[in-house]
Amino acid sequence: MMRRSDPRRVGAIDRAHTDKRGGGDYRRRRVSWPQAPRRELIRQHTSRLVALSLLTLLALLVTGCGLPGTIPQKGRIPDAGPSPTATPLPPITFPQDEAPHRDLTEWWYYTGHFHGSDAQGKAHEYGFELTVFQTLRGQVPPFYAAHYAISDITRGEFHYDQRVALGSLAALPEPGSTDGFDLGVQDWRVKGLNGADTLSATMSEYTIALNLKDALPHPALHGGNGIITLGQAGYSYYYSRPLMSVSGVIQDHGAQIQVTGQAWFDHQWGNFISLAGFGWDWFSIQLDNRTEYMLYVIRDAQKKPISVFGTAVDADGTVSEIPAQQIETTATGSWTSLQTGGVYPSGWKVTLPSRDVALTLTPALLDQELDTAQSTGVAYWEGAVRITGQAGGKPITGAGYVELTGYAQVPSGAQRPTVP
Repeated sequence: MMRRSDPRRVGAIDRAHTDKRGGGDYRRRRVSWPQAPRRELIRQHTSRLVALSLLTLLALLVTGCGLPGTIPQKGRIPDAGPSPTATPLPPITFPQDEAPHRDLTEWWYYTGHFHGSDAQGKAHEYGFELTVFQTLRGQVPPFYAAHYAISDITRGEFHYDQRVALGSLAALPEPGSTDGFDLGVQDWRVKGLNGADTLSATMSEYTIALNLKDALPHPALHGGNGIITLGQAGYSYYYSRPLMSVSGVIQDHGAQIQVTGQAWFDHQWGNFISLAGFGWDWFSIQLDNRTEYMLYVIRDAQKKPISVFGTAVDADGTVSEIPAQQIETTATGSWTSLQTGGVYPSGWKVTLPSRDVALTLTPALLDQELDTAQSTGVAYWEGAVRITGQAGGKPITGAGYVELTGYAQVPSGAQRPTVP
């Protein structure tokens, strides 16, 4: 488990933080083996070769500067796999598209906030992230990675862990399955169907067992029809359940705390790839008037925006697109990671003129960076934020999450993953 702690980080924005990090003799001999031992020897040798090949592939999967859950590429996909999908693409259907697909890249992503009181009556506030990535390349077994993070806002600490596993192509559901998803990566599991989900994950001092229920009548399709473009990287299906109620238990340093709160769920998949330097800023916004917003600013290797998407979800579940020209996000400060040296935006002004919305997003903790060298091989910032501002001329508050990718790389020489 990785740990960051500093009580001074809580609710603050570091606007001026600029720290830097800084020959033998070989002879051939013919050996005659009995038939049965030879078969066993070949079987063992083949098993070792397969295991070595998978581990070699795994090392390749986490080399470079990609995005969370994607295989970094230097401009093109390997010949072993299919090429990025061209339009037109078939529409999303439910519940069939909740299940795993047979595309290059896919993830199921939860972020949210919950709170509760311990046996002594002390209040505790948390942010959380739990996500599972599935990566397919040709006939190689599926590679799964998972990230789990707790922003312990009460303690002013950020903790995270990661898992990896190899799956089976035969275990993937057939197209059209209506069974939803049930994904286990070692001892972590996410399961969902029709907006009723269960999550479980554990790391040192923090174990969660949560039940989630969609509070809205249907998922939100982004891009109008659930398909967005990632520029040269390809196309992606993308929908969200932007307001899910949360109930369950967290084991916090041995104390069992009943918690309630709200979460945001993303499901994204397609034959897209991660090009070198490619990144994005992603915002999930949940306002206290039960209005939700998703903002997605995708950048190229020069950090210039190449696609901007926005989705608004009203209290009754009505979904509408926000035109790119009606989305304004401005960083109000920066934060420099002592772990990776990456310089991230920190704090934002978000203005949506067509919705008469002006918001300030403040990180609940400054350091909410994940170094995932042991799973997906990237460094990114994924953090809980507090929200204040105005909507329709009235004061408004809320909570959200921000994801920042492409600003940092894992330190050189970092430990690479091993599959159990």
